[in-house]
Amino acid sequence: MIQKLSRKFVDGLPKAELHVHIEGTLEAEMEFAIAKRNQIDIGAKTPADIDRNYGVGLPEFLKAYYKGMQVLRTKQDFYDLTAAFLRKEADSNVKHLELFFDPQAHTSRGIPFATVIEGIHEAIVDAASLDIDVQLIMCFLREYSQESAMQTLKEAEPYHKKGWILGVGLDSDEHHNPPLKFMLVFAKARAQGYYLTMHCDLHQVDSIDHIKQALEIITVDRLDHGLNIVENEDLMEFLIDQKIGITACPMAYFYTRKVMEQEAINKLFNSGALISFNSDDPAYKGSNYINDVYYKFAQKCDWSEKELIRIAQNSFKTSWISQQEKEHYLAQIEEYISSKR
Repeated sequence: MIQKLSRKFVDGLPKAELHVHIEGTLEAEMEFAIAKRNQIDIGAKTPADIDRNYGVGLPEFLKAYYKGMQVLRTKQDFYDLTAAFLRKEADSNVKHLELFFDPQAHTSRGIPFATVIEGIHEAIVDAASLDIDVQLIMCFLREYSQESAMQTLKEAEPYHKKGWILGVGLDSDEHHNPPLKFMLVFAKARAQGYYLTMHCDLHQVDSIDHIKQALEIITVDRLDHGLNIVENEDLMEFLIDQKIGITACPMAYFYTRKVMEQEAINKLFNSGALISFNSDDPAYKGSNYINDVYYKFAQKCDWSEKELIRIAQNSFKTSWISQQEKEHYLAQIEEYISSKR
């Protein structure tokens, strides 16, 4: 019997997270501590002095996002950031995590690629006891050139061969930076064995065309955000028929647009799309981590356990793991449900 939703049920539900940026987990307390360690003046005497009020809209958020990460300089910084987040994920009963990182945001300011990925990877290795499987997705920044993306792909090659990086993505400012700008980069990444995903942020200029490019030309394995797809029935049917996952981040939308986009999310969910919930940049979105996202959206839409169970199942079904691993995690959900009956 499906019960009325409780926060305790959400906290214990096994789940995967497929859309979260490690740089977006930099809480003010850690930003302050790392700045002090690296002797960087960020104009704050306490963590409370760090202003995370960036206004409404993607460009405003990105300014805060890139400003905050300026304190990240050393391998230890990236290690500490990742280790802290993985502890939060484990406490949230996240069993599988596919984690974004933005190397160009660091290499462009003189931080070596190796510094970034080695710090992140060491934290992942040391988190083995937390019972969470972690994979990395390297994102290209849309504002940068195709040549910069190609250079980043080249720098990543030895780490991809080691199995450290599972996929590539595309994020940041979408205006004048359509998916086709990076078509050759993604084709090369596909040839090298990476999985592909792309951000198609909400309510951007040419949103539908960008989604069409990502799905039909780049042929991504998963679509990030992309909720404007509900405006085009043909594209939505294609997404559903092809069983392409779509990652929604309701609390992120609330903090950048003051709405959780529940109408679009419900339309996709009720149409059978493989939609999952994710936290995106939780440190910049009211510290709403994955369990907050599940619970607050369910409260907003009067969802029960039944709907969130399907969201959690979708998160594993659309992850980039083997069918055997998917079945293992889906069985964990069933075991959890049975224990609550």
